[in-house]
Amino acid sequence: MSRPRLKLACAAVLSLALTPVWAADLMVSAAASLSNAFKEIGSAYEKLHAGDKVQFNFAASDPLVQQIAKGAPVDVFASADQEAMDKAEGLKLLAAASRRNFASNTLVLIRPGDSKVALGGVRDLAQAAVQRIAIGNPASVPAGRYTQHAMEQAGLWSGISNKLIYGTSVRQCLDYVARGEVDAGFVYATDAALFKDKVQVVATVPTETPVTYPIAVIAGSAQPQAARQFVEFVQSASGQAILLRYGFGRP
Repeated sequence: MSRPRLKLACAAVLSLALTPVWAADLMVSAAASLSNAFKEIGSAYEKLHAGDKVQFNFAASDPLVQQIAKGAPVDVFASADQEAMDKAEGLKLLAAASRRNFASNTLVLIRPGDSKVALGGVRDLAQAAVQRIAIGNPASVPAGRYTQHAMEQAGLWSGISNKLIYGTSVRQCLDYVARGEVDAGFVYATDAALFKDKVQVVATVPTETPVTYPIAVIAGSAQPQAARQFVEFVQSASGQAILLRYGFGRP
């Protein structure tokens, strides 16, 4: 073999040797409220698994289930409530025994940081000065479901229903409040913490059902081994430490 050809052959062998055998491209569909924390978790995971790449699709939990059911190429699904994950399980979208709870959160009532409306708690939402209240659409957004149940329990739902502005995700509700387009809104504590300079937390809202986040591998994953590794990493001490920094609690 001539010297130039020998060099090319050696370079090819070296290139193959340096390419991770188990490199995988993972698609993770996750609740919008997980956006910031999961982006950091994804970067940390990639550092531990050379060659693996993690991509995210963030949206409200229910639309994510619908996308997966229609064949979207997803490897891991993380929901903001159990109901959305139950729907995924009912549609047989989850890999067997892969479902785990990995985080918790709290629902809070917020208002624009420069608001002049006297708002001390959820019962003040009935006053005439409060005209627009942002909540996630209960039909598709877990935070909206938690809000509706909490307001029904407090006997306030019917009194404020004509003031509600439905958001397509909890992050959209946060934006509405941060921009002063509504007088108040319901989001998770982790969301409110991201905009401390633009929104003010009025009160923590008790929920009958704890706000817990489940995660699972998708049955049709093209990378089931890597998907399980990602789920394990989210539950690991490193993954939990990142979630804690963003205000999430343990499940």
